[in-house]
Amino acid sequence: MRSRWSPPPRDVVLRLLVRTFSEVCLTAGSLIVLFVAYVLLWTGVKADQAMDGEMARMRDRWSAAPAAAPQPAPAPSAAASPPAAPEPGTYPPGRAFAEMYVPRFGPDWNKPVLEGTGTELLKKGLGHYAGTARLGGTGNFAVAGHRRTYGDPFKDIPKLRPGDLVILKDATGWYTYTVRAEPLRTLPTEVGVVDPVPSRSPFTALGKYLTLTTCDPEWGHSHRLVVWAELTGIRTLAQGSPEGLAR
Repeated sequence: MRSRWSPPPRDVVLRLLVRTFSEVCLTAGSLIVLFVAYVLLWTGVKADQAMDGEMARMRDRWSAAPAAAPQPAPAPSAAASPPAAPEPGTYPPGRAFAEMYVPRFGPDWNKPVLEGTGTELLKKGLGHYAGTARLGGTGNFAVAGHRRTYGDPFKDIPKLRPGDLVILKDATGWYTYTVRAEPLRTLPTEVGVVDPVPSRSPFTALGKYLTLTTCDPEWGHSHRLVVWAELTGIRTLAQGSPEGLAR
């Protein structure tokens, strides 16, 4: 007589389902941990390597072809006539042309500034908004950087306060900008924050300004944080680094 097939007991099926579900959860959890490690650690390692490379190539170019020294700038209150019309930056696209120091972020914080704000460029350092003013020039020298991932260059932007210094160096000299307002939260559509006279800034007339922008919240991009500063000093390379910079 042929035996009839009977389904496995319900508890066996239940154990099989629980085991399968547990294995799927473990696999998914492992993938999530690996992704978080990639975002938090590996992108930072790669970004640090890329920034070091950009900095080294830029300094090699400076050594090979030194440029003329910049002319010292008068203090903003000493200006006798209105500044000239802004001249947009004309740096080679995708190339580092300056390095930035922010003492508030720590004595070892310095990053290269590249021309452009494309996704790939911002993995190598900070990005100068094409079409905004040249470093030290009349108008608004505007710079973007990641808040998180790829080295977290602007992670501490919320710490900036009026009176803090942002110091930049190029092939010609040193440029000191002084922060004039606390970070402001804006929408990505508010592009006027990088105008020659930036909208919503404390400035009302044409001058020599710096704008820093990054994403907000810290792990999102629904808004932007914006910081404005004003040029308060220029030094030649021969004069050495400015006060306020630990070297």
